Amino acid sequence: MKILLVAATGFEVLPLVAYLRKNFKSKEDQRFFSKVLDLHLMITGVGTVATTFALATRLAQERFDWAINLGIAGAFDKTVPLGKVFQVVRDRLVDVGVEEADGRFVDVFELGLTEPNEAPYQEGWLHASGTQFDFLPQATALTANKVHGQADSIAAIRAKYPADLESMEGAAFFYCCQQQLLPCLQIRSVSNHVEPRNKDNWEISLAIERLNEVAIELIETLIESAS
Repeated sequence: MKILLVAATGFEVLPLVAYLRKNFKSKEDQRFFSKVLDLHLMITGVGTVATTFALATRLAQERFDWAINLGIAGAFDKTVPLGKVFQVVRDRLVDVGVEEADGRFVDVFELGLTEPNEAPYQEGWLHASGTQFDFLPQATALTANKVHGQADSIAAIRAKYPADLESMEGAAFFYCCQQQLLPCLQIRSVSNHVEPRNKDNWEISLAIERLNEVAIELIETLIESAS
């Protein structure tokens, strides 16, 4: 099975890379393989533009059986423990549109510029496709190039698009995979709560640790199922 592993930054997947280097053969810096798995790691850069460009270019040149997006995220619900890992089943771009004179945000679907059920969208959302995994709780997510860190804007986005998590790349990943009919999975670990911005409350190291534990568990499960 040929799998593309996608992350925005290298530091988010450092423990996974160490595991792959120890347990897999490697022909190139970001390709790891065994008898049953051929894993290709791609670091896209941060945000929807970098992610879309990197993925669209790669998927136009090479075919994969599956793509997996790994990253950290903010959780809107403050009762969600930091470090908890989710499988994102649907995601949405939330900053493509216009700001009205009264401050309201109106997206491209509401403007009539894009049909909400025009492929690959389903009622404005982008979905994971392919195999889902029971060992992870499911979540919905929002994708923004400017993540929310002010009380009024957080309240407004939660009211307009109720969801569990927020990241800067997830919907772009789903968009590219859906356009190429490529089965895809997005895994996110909670590094912070979406609240008035205060990095002292964040647990990035813990989130990365838990994210990579799940990624390694997933890879080992794939090896076992294919053996």
